[in-house]
Amino acid sequence: MLPDSPRHAPLPGLTHAGDSPGASSSHGEMQLAPLPFSRKLCYAIGGAPYQMTGNALGFFLQIFLLDVVQLEAFHSSLILFLGRAWDAVTDPAVGFLVSKSPRRKLGKLIPWIVSSTPFGVVFYCLVWSTPSDAMPVSLKFLWYLTTYCFFQTSMTCYHVPYSSLTMFLGGNQRDRDSATAYRMGVEVFSTLVGSGIQGQIVGRYHASMMKSCSVPNGTLYNSTSLGLTDTLENTRRAYVIASVVLGSLYCMACLILFLGVKEQPGPLSPLGKTQLPFFHSLRLILGHQPYAWLLCGFLFMSLAFQIAQGIFAFFCTHAAGLAGKFQHLVLIMLVVASLSIPFWQWFLVRFGKKTAVFVGLSLIIPALIVITLVSHNFLVFVFMVVLAGCSLAVLYLLPWSMLPDAVDDFRLKNPNYLNLEAFFYSFYVFFNKFAGGLSLGISTMSLHFAGYRASDCTHNPSVILTLRILMAPVPITLLLIAMATFCFYPIDEERRKQMRVEMEAAGSSNWQDDVSYTVLTHPSHKEQRNCHTRTDRWSSSSRILPLIVEWSMLAASEEGVKHLLNDPD
Repeated sequence: MLPDSPRHAPLPGLTHAGDSPGASSSHGEMQLAPLPFSRKLCYAIGGAPYQMTGNALGFFLQIFLLDVVQLEAFHSSLILFLGRAWDAVTDPAVGFLVSKSPRRKLGKLIPWIVSSTPFGVVFYCLVWSTPSDAMPVSLKFLWYLTTYCFFQTSMTCYHVPYSSLTMFLGGNQRDRDSATAYRMGVEVFSTLVGSGIQGQIVGRYHASMMKSCSVPNGTLYNSTSLGLTDTLENTRRAYVIASVVLGSLYCMACLILFLGVKEQPGPLSPLGKTQLPFFHSLRLILGHQPYAWLLCGFLFMSLAFQIAQGIFAFFCTHAAGLAGKFQHLVLIMLVVASLSIPFWQWFLVRFGKKTAVFVGLSLIIPALIVITLVSHNFLVFVFMVVLAGCSLAVLYLLPWSMLPDAVDDFRLKNPNYLNLEAFFYSFYVFFNKFAGGLSLGISTMSLHFAGYRASDCTHNPSVILTLRILMAPVPITLLLIAMATFCFYPIDEERRKQMRVEMEAAGSSNWQDDVSYTVLTHPSHKEQRNCHTRTDRWSSSSRILPLIVEWSMLAASEEGVKHLLNDPD
């Protein structure tokens, strides 16, 4: 099967330097229209649902299943691991389906995002609902596994096309980096909103549950106790309320994205329908060296952060003596991460992306060490989570800022293989979710083998030791592996500059070829095929003018039409 041909790729958002007043470049040089602020902001807001719901699940689902639903640690670990494993498997499949999708009136990616939103909201609320206590454990297990898997599938259908949208916003390489910074800033803020809302609503109920412990025997009252039953029901109700609030924000973010962003094909991104088979596409992208190194580094980095994230509420509650305060620490960490995004954007522009990765990941290592060595000291924890928040911002910003560079490098080296952007992003999301499932499975199974029981108020030393190991030594080891992997990542600042020049050259060539091809081969204007210059085309019969305007409205942007109509040539 033949690969996609770049010949017919429409190129909206492209202008020539000579087409606008004050242009300083030579005639025929391609320039990309700058990306407007409103499009960057609407695009960034569209990323809120993924981080908002994902981090609420990351911070609270484990403690919800163990302490609120009161499942055994083994069943809880199976739900978390199998759900994330299923989610990871669906990412490449959805990415391939998106790549095979035709471009419709609303675009190629936006219809996926919009149609998946209602399902995502419904299943997210169902994940936090609690079946009757009379339901058998096996049915509870199936309930949470099913709802969790359906939610993750719905979110995959939203996030894979959304993340691929980065390549189709228009603008140049710097505009894309800027849009990514906006997106990461909003995503960190949405993480703050999601975890903050969830934590503030349910946190005090967890503290009330801890106060319900019976001091003489060191266990919780029997579930028939009126005091504990009321507290447990209130906690369950609080989780449902939090899910409804976040579900409403989910819908609002999708609506803003739909109204504010229109897909813009680029020089080597025609937004067409890929013709390559699945496994051929898979071999191509995984065989691309920069992408493979980036995937490996991202996997270990994400695994480290998600292990620490998933165990943090447990650690504060059962090992650090801060049961009623962990939600405040989460809030502080995410506020700092959100405020740190502009600094890291400046840092990566000034010193380079690889340098920013090494400096940013190094910050969290001393913070994790101190957190595991100190207990019952809220002030020390505040200082450490501030440091961890600065490092967390790097996790949000840098990998997603580096991915478009790897995609550009692939497209320049393989110009005949187009429309694989969704595949690239789906595998990136796959490894992120695989790391999340693996981290939750590792932490929950470790607690199971250590002897953790939800009914215990005080835990045996092996449980406390397991929590400390999962909080510092394991994440630090994974971070060091990630930093070593990034040493082999081949795209540095010099290569980025070279790619920028090559992309501009390729875009200029495609722009000129596409204008000539469109006008000279249109079936209703075969008699015009002898036109060889733009001057000849403009001076032809008036029938050619509607053709050019029609092509411009469909293939260029609104600004491109204005430039064409005002062209002095």
